[in-house]
Amino acid sequence: MSNPMTAYPIHGNDDLAIRVAGVSVQYRVPREQLSGIKEFTIRWLQRRLQYHTFWALNDVSIQVPRGEFFGVIGRNGAGKSTLLRVVARVIKPTLGRVVVQGRTAPLLELGAGFHPEMTGRENIFMNGALLGLSRREIIDHFDDIVSFSEIDEFIDAPLRTYSTGMVARLGFAVATSVRPDIMLVDEVLSVGDSQFQEKCLGRMRFFQEHGTTIVLVTHSMDRVAAFCESAIWLEGGKIAARGEASGVISQYQQAL
Repeated sequence: MSNPMTAYPIHGNDDLAIRVAGVSVQYRVPREQLSGIKEFTIRWLQRRLQYHTFWALNDVSIQVPRGEFFGVIGRNGAGKSTLLRVVARVIKPTLGRVVVQGRTAPLLELGAGFHPEMTGRENIFMNGALLGLSRREIIDHFDDIVSFSEIDEFIDAPLRTYSTGMVARLGFAVATSVRPDIMLVDEVLSVGDSQFQEKCLGRMRFFQEHGTTIVLVTHSMDRVAAFCESAIWLEGGKIAARGEASGVISQYQQAL
């Protein structure tokens, strides 16, 4: 069975895995509620659309050392997921700079790159390629992926026959089959049963102990307290508090 401890090298001597400097993200949103894409298109062609802008992130700066378990907490709409998408290079910041050193595994939406008509086996190869793995790497780690996801009997069935939990398990197993330098985890552990969630947390802890940097976005203060050394609290797109995880959690809970 393959070993997910393989990792790509981080270039440079910097002790920081992630540097976010003065990052702001601005969105434009239509002022009126539109019924669908047809109404949006008509109003856009007629130049009748009016927008208002808001800052999903506003002058956010963080530094995450290599090998650290870093938490991001805050209410819905605070900018947590936007921050992770900026670090993952899914979103380009309106202002500011992001420097990420090393191979990154963004666990933002497990199974997002899967095709429902393809089998689990076929999806492993397709999703692995999308994540930057070579065919040789996927073959070498295939047995580990199937074993970890616990879908042995269904590996050659179409993905549309899988439950949501099965898709999430397969997505996590593929994304973590090769130990990355950096993991970005956005509430993905809310899917699936508690036993598998603990299994995922165990793999994340194992990776962190062997040098992987992990940024965790979650509403679970217990998980932040148990796993994270430091954390930030986002409120309205700005950092409301930063520091040791226990202190940030305390400030956040008092504010609530």
